[in-house]
Amino acid sequence: MFNRKPIKSLTYLSATSEFEGNLKIEGNLRVDGIVHGTVEVRGDMEISQTGLVEGLELKANNIIVHGVIKARVIAEGRLTLSRTARLEGDVTANSLDIEAGAFYTGHIATTQEIKALPRSTDRYPELIGRTEESPLNHPSSQSELK
Repeated sequence: MFNRKPIKSLTYLSATSEFEGNLKIEGNLRVDGIVHGTVEVRGDMEISQTGLVEGLELKANNIIVHGVIKARVIAEGRLTLSRTARLEGDVTANSLDIEAGAFYTGHIATTQEIKALPRSTDRYPELIGRTEESPLNHPSSQSELK
């Protein structure tokens, strides 16, 4: 009778809040305060300029960082580091955006499947316009190009 889609909730930690322990959220999370511990979000996460997450691991779908993370980061979707972001830790993400000015130290691995490259052959394509008699290969033209 009631076929509603579940609405993802938003959990908000204000700039004056500090949380210590393992945090597991079923919806989205915005952190303006401080989190000490492992964070698992089954939605998207945003860390504002005043936000700090420090722990073993932070896992979410899409993560936008304007503040500080000191943890191993797993983004099942996109990780975005704004120019004010500071991230210290290894990253595994499907895709990664880093703005100029962002600070990052650690190892990055992407989870996108690498499509198989075509097999190379021993035969190279013939270059057109590059012969032994081409003006670019003639010794007298070398001095003109310099």
